Amino acid sequence: MWLHSKMSRSQFLLLSGVLVGCTAGLAGVALKMLVNYIHYIISHKVHFGTQLFFYAVFPFLGIVLTTLMVQWFFKGQARKGIPAILYEIARNASNVPRVKMFSQILQSAVTVGLGGSAGLESPMAVTGAAIGSNYSQTYKLNYKERTLLLAAGATAGVAAAFNAPIAGMMFAVEILLTGIVFSDFIPLIVAAVCGSLLSKIILHEDALFHFESRTAFDYKNVPLYIILGVMCGLYARYFVVIGGKIEHYFKSLKVSSIQKAMIGGAVLSLLCVALPPLFGEGYSSVKQLANDGMAGIIENSFFKYIHVNDALILLFVGCVFILKAIATSVTINAGGNGGNFAPSLFGGAFVGFFFASICKLIGLDVPVTNFVIVAMAGVMGGVLYAPLTAIFLIAESSTGYDLFIPLMIVACVSFVVVKRFSKVSPELKQLAEEGKIFTRTHDRNITSMLNAAKLMQTTFGQMVISAPFKELINLLEQSNYPFIAITDEKGIFQGYVTLENIRPYIFDHSKYEQLSIKNVMQVPPAIIYVGEDVNRIMEKFDHHNAWLLPVVKNGKPVGFLQKSALLNQYRTLWQQYSGDETEED
Repeated sequence: MWLHSKMSRSQFLLLSGVLVGCTAGLAGVALKMLVNYIHYIISHKVHFGTQLFFYAVFPFLGIVLTTLMVQWFFKGQARKGIPAILYEIARNASNVPRVKMFSQILQSAVTVGLGGSAGLESPMAVTGAAIGSNYSQTYKLNYKERTLLLAAGATAGVAAAFNAPIAGMMFAVEILLTGIVFSDFIPLIVAAVCGSLLSKIILHEDALFHFESRTAFDYKNVPLYIILGVMCGLYARYFVVIGGKIEHYFKSLKVSSIQKAMIGGAVLSLLCVALPPLFGEGYSSVKQLANDGMAGIIENSFFKYIHVNDALILLFVGCVFILKAIATSVTINAGGNGGNFAPSLFGGAFVGFFFASICKLIGLDVPVTNFVIVAMAGVMGGVLYAPLTAIFLIAESSTGYDLFIPLMIVACVSFVVVKRFSKVSPELKQLAEEGKIFTRTHDRNITSMLNAAKLMQTTFGQMVISAPFKELINLLEQSNYPFIAITDEKGIFQGYVTLENIRPYIFDHSKYEQLSIKNVMQVPPAIIYVGEDVNRIMEKFDHHNAWLLPVVKNGKPVGFLQKSALLNQYRTLWQQYSGDETEED
């Protein structure tokens, strides 16, 4: 606190970026080491009679134990992954619950460590985001600074996962800070560097996502890279669609969480028994694929007992990347904890090898390793809707900056393909439509944060439409109600009256007997319903050129909303969220 009071804003944010980056980076390193240790224990210290039991038991245990952990220790907190961070930014003013600074590490370590077919990067990002958010809450920083350090923590987590600081930065810009205007990115940069450095210093090279074997880019293969990009886009679309269907299936099951976990665990175990590369993150299989081809992978599966030919290899590879999407979705939605980073890279590697193998079969001399590497960027960019993150992640992880051109071709083509199906990631589509997360439409983001319920005027009079006109005059004279809601005998809203409506008659007592409430009542051009989306409310005001609209619930009036109140709150939020505030350095 003393340092905070003595330093300028820029200096304190720079220091904060270092502290948050180091803490989030250490958390990411700790998660990687914990998972590697669990793998070591179950692989070398726990002995089963056959490999069959190994793949059948541990994935099942991982999902069930994670579900029990969530219920017993974390009170059933189910929101996880990148959507959870985006929700906290948009709907909870970037205040992430303190428990997420460690809950995601423990849950994902059990899930993935015991063979869950998911990745650790999303839990790392959520953990880093929680660290940045709670650091900001401790020092009572404002929303913009809190969001910036939240993103810095997530950036450090991703950078530590891949030893890829630029990819971590792109992740924050493309995914987390969508729809938010920032001019100060220095904390993001230093956090990414800190997370990446700690990963590089502490973790063994084998624990990192890294490979070097490749050949130089040949421009003659550009048409093939374009085709590969289309394949990656179609596979990415399949990946997210199958994920959505499996999520819907598990949500629709009328059974307990433990029973869901047992069902999902059994399915995952069967998949891992049939195809061992589906066990865990799968990075070891990706490295083997990129460096040594399929020989080592097939040797660890039942296919080793069959005479291997080219057709069988294609069948094996195709089954792996098709079923990977199912294995990942089952892992996450049945009760496990993990993300889509690693599975999308895994699926991309096998798609790239599959396409390269077909090219080889028809007589084309193609660089198989290059196709494996760039396809990872294509699928990841399509699954996450983040092509820049994918391009830089693969370029940094493979030190493959000489492959920038094919990386950009494949990632961009894949992104265009998935965008043809859906402009927003299907994983986020429902939250975006409900206004619960930010999108790239900045005005709409601000509008969605308006609180119409708090701005609604609930002090108003009420009168039955059949009452004498004189009673309406008496109600207005004896009260300070700005509005009188007019209803039928059952209380259903019919219209409203203001002082302006009766001003021409208020002093002309001779007309009291001739007039009825219906003569002076104003029928609104539209009605607002309780719980209606704020963007829809603003559309009603604009479309009907109205400045006052009634709010009803079950047909009965509950208040009135003025457009001026919404506009005043909008201006306040714009200054707070868009970076228009000016502060001294």
